[in-house]
Amino acid sequence: MGAWIILICGLGFYWSWRSQAKGNHKLALLLLVLCGMALRVYTSSDLYLHAWDERYHALVAKNLIQHPLVPTLYNDPVLPYDLKNWTANHIWLHKQPFPLWSIALSLWLFGVNEFAVRVPSLLLSSMGIWLTSAIAEAFFNRKVAYISAFFFSINGLIIELTGGRVATDHIDVFFLVLIELAIWFSILFAKCKKVIYNMLAGIFIGAAVLTKWLPALIVLPIWLLVVLETRQFTARQVAAHFLVLVITCTAVFLPWQLYTHNTFPAGANWEANFNLRHYTEALDGQGGSVFYFFEQIRINFGELLYLPLGWFTWRTIQGRNYGHWAILLWFWVPFLFFSFAATKMQGYLLFTCPALFMMTAGFFQFLQDRMQENRRKWLYQVVLVLLIALPVRYMIERVKPFTMAERNPKWAVDLRRLNKTVASGGVLFNYDRPIEAMFYTPLTVYAELPTKSVLEELIGSGLPVFVEVDGTVPVDVLSMPGITLLNLTQPPP
Repeated sequence: MGAWIILICGLGFYWSWRSQAKGNHKLALLLLVLCGMALRVYTSSDLYLHAWDERYHALVAKNLIQHPLVPTLYNDPVLPYDLKNWTANHIWLHKQPFPLWSIALSLWLFGVNEFAVRVPSLLLSSMGIWLTSAIAEAFFNRKVAYISAFFFSINGLIIELTGGRVATDHIDVFFLVLIELAIWFSILFAKCKKVIYNMLAGIFIGAAVLTKWLPALIVLPIWLLVVLETRQFTARQVAAHFLVLVITCTAVFLPWQLYTHNTFPAGANWEANFNLRHYTEALDGQGGSVFYFFEQIRINFGELLYLPLGWFTWRTIQGRNYGHWAILLWFWVPFLFFSFAATKMQGYLLFTCPALFMMTAGFFQFLQDRMQENRRKWLYQVVLVLLIALPVRYMIERVKPFTMAERNPKWAVDLRRLNKTVASGGVLFNYDRPIEAMFYTPLTVYAELPTKSVLEELIGSGLPVFVEVDGTVPVDVLSMPGITLLNLTQPPP
């Protein structure tokens, strides 16, 4: 199946390039979106939840269907929990709610299953291809816009995150596209001077804050540069419209912060402090040197990315194009900020990738134009080919279309079957993946086995008690009346 996807998409991308060369930009862009979506659908078709961090987001979203304003991980905990442990607590404020609400809506519409978890990211990620083209066309031209959208459509990291395969998954996909939406409406406002576009930009900034907190405010200086570039606003008008932007985005994200700090003060305060500690401590073992992201951009966007990054930075510094300064700021401010933070993950800079794609596309066009005047055309041709081939290679490595991996593992099949027999709920002990089990079933699940006295108390309360048998259960527990023994396939470690 994977080989067919690559073949079909390869033909589609070729058709797209040919259409663009003939001046049919709409068809070329449509083909990019369709091929990019096909790659995303294929990657999103794993019939199990991925370990980091998709399973947590999926479970919290499932619980939000019942109570949208009370985000829970363990919906009905029967054992004591530590509110500071985001992997096993009750009220779950570890992430802002907008992506979780969106996933909950998808689960409500399409049923509680793995693909429904990924539908919102799939739609947004595909929309991002078009948005990247639209933003790049506003800053450059249609050719740069098309190449920028192509890089977005084939980027392996974006595709993997859309499928939930790697850490930060859907949260970073939401954040990326919401930032793009905010910037796109900022551009429309600067062109048309319609207040509704300014308010929509503010709404999407607020939604981005409700996705991944304050890095969303990067849009504010970008908005300012985009507006100044038009030279159609007086200083007083700029200040007034900027105030409207700030008030709008604040009205979107502030109510949730006030609500959670008032309703769940202990958990909200802990998470607020935990967020601040990301800058001073390498939390959850996610550390790295100050050069971590400098190395990661090579891995995620191609080894030659340093050439367009340096070229664009140098040319922008020499000029006075506010639009290009906005692109430069879009990348360099987050890059420097997160480079000096103690906690580092590859997805932290995902929302800057459209700026990198535009820089690379601009460099691509620059090389094509210069190649005609240079005797060493072969050198230019080699660089041009590598600018495309290296990201394509990384896409194939991440999508893994030729890898014979188990996409519907037996442990997930067992949990779906179990769901049909435990409709009344209960508690399951001694199962290694409690988060996944709670997503697939109505059970409260723990990896550990409690003491015999706790088991007796739970049985006496009338709660159905299940125990996974894996060879480590004491004999006296196995023989306890009131316990249902299960023999499920355990997920791999």
